[in-house]
Amino acid sequence: MRELERRYTKAAAEIRATDDGKKKIAGYAAMFNKESSNLGGFVEDIDPTAFNKSRGDGWPDVMARYNHDDNLLLGTVAAETLTLDIDGTGLAYEVTPPSTRADVLELVARGDVQKSSFAFRTVEDDWSQTAQGFPKRTLLRVQLVDVAPVNVPAYPDTSAAVRSLARAMDAPYADVRDLAERDELRRLFVRTDQPAAPVEPRRTTPQQARVQLLALRTPPHGQA
Repeated sequence: MRELERRYTKAAAEIRATDDGKKKIAGYAAMFNKESSNLGGFVEDIDPTAFNKSRGDGWPDVMARYNHDDNLLLGTVAAETLTLDIDGTGLAYEVTPPSTRADVLELVARGDVQKSSFAFRTVEDDWSQTAQGFPKRTLLRVQLVDVAPVNVPAYPDTSAAVRSLARAMDAPYADVRDLAERDELRRLFVRTDQPAAPVEPRRTTPQQARVQLLALRTPPHGQA
């Protein structure tokens, strides 16, 4: 099974009132075509079609959980207490929590909980570079697992992304992981067999990546 990943957005969660007097938590769990902050040697963005398969399947088993906690279920698509929508901005959600989760409603209303997040499994992604030559991962197709209002977004576990990059470059995972830990993934995208040139967005072939990894592991002449 593919590894579970989590990302969050800075778009604020908010409270919305329904016609029957109930309150909902709403926000964007994901936003399209916006580069993330540094996730550990790379940035990431989300293609507008990334959730199309999950939507086409009827959002199977997707739920909303406060802080992604199994014990803090807020709603589900199956019970129609969670609705999801894709628009030009991103993946929007509205969830009507049970009365036992009035504390979460209050936290969002007071502004203590201001962010949203989504959990997913990557089905297809792509690696390229930013205009500044920084590695960039684009999520092309993902399986949505849940959406969540969150108060303290955890630093994402990027092991799944690093595995994806290793596969894309046909390189040993351990080598790519070591570069990620040193925040040096961009070195995979730097050609060492050509003079330096102005950086433009481009792709590095797996063969070029293997040459680069070999150069990184080989000590300079005369050094042990």
